[in-house]
Amino acid sequence: PHLEDLFSFLRFPSISTASEHADDVRACGEWLKNKLTGMGLSVELHETPGHPVVVARNQHKQGLKTVLIYGHYDVQPVDPIELWDTPPFEPVLKDGRIWGRGSTDNKGQMMAHVLGVEKTLKEQGELPVNLIFLFEGEEEIGSPNLVPFIESHKEQLACDIIAVSDTGMVARGVPTMGYGLRGITCCEVTVKGPTGDLHSGCYGGAVANPINVLTKMIASLHDDNNHITIPGFYDKVEELSAEERAEMAKAPFSLEAYKKALNI
Repeated sequence: PHLEDLFSFLRFPSISTASEHADDVRACGEWLKNKLTGMGLSVELHETPGHPVVVARNQHKQGLKTVLIYGHYDVQPVDPIELWDTPPFEPVLKDGRIWGRGSTDNKGQMMAHVLGVEKTLKEQGELPVNLIFLFEGEEEIGSPNLVPFIESHKEQLACDIIAVSDTGMVARGVPTMGYGLRGITCCEVTVKGPTGDLHSGCYGGAVANPINVLTKMIASLHDDNNHITIPGFYDKVEELSAEERAEMAKAPFSLEAYKKALNI
């Protein structure tokens, strides 16, 4: 039954980037709401200017820590469809792995949390923590409505710790706790030069080529040790402790497997 729950979840073509799938995204959110409600949790499906946010919680008790578990139920597009060996929204089990869009980003991890909570509730009748599930349907489009939603629901979402499992595992069968990820900052830079082509014999060396200027700007973002040179970039970055480095060193790592995953 657990596998069928996951398969049902994966069958929704909840592609948030495509307007023609807006109803599918909503239907997926509604399915999630019904699943969580059936587990005995208090669930609300919150409207946003985009896709809904699903929030579920158990009965909170004084003295217990509050854990918020985040996930997203939207998925990436599936094009080019002809490269799929099986239909992306008809999950199949092959060689011990589930093949289907969203099985690892992020529906599989979400259901691992959901089903774990369901099992605990069935066996023990309660949870050892105050729980909040926060599931959104817009992560694949940059979560445009998540920040406004969180800001307007700060008190309801107050917690001691947040668990996000939209990540990977260091090796199969090895439980992995990730507590640091790289982010991305996008910007547009315009370098202006002459309005037309210039003869190198007359202007070479006197007028800078915008491409050369741009490449120097990009190259200057890192030093020879690959450290970022932007002033203040590391001001709020915490140094890893010796204990953390020692624990990380225990994680299994295969250079050959890493190269294979990168098709090198």
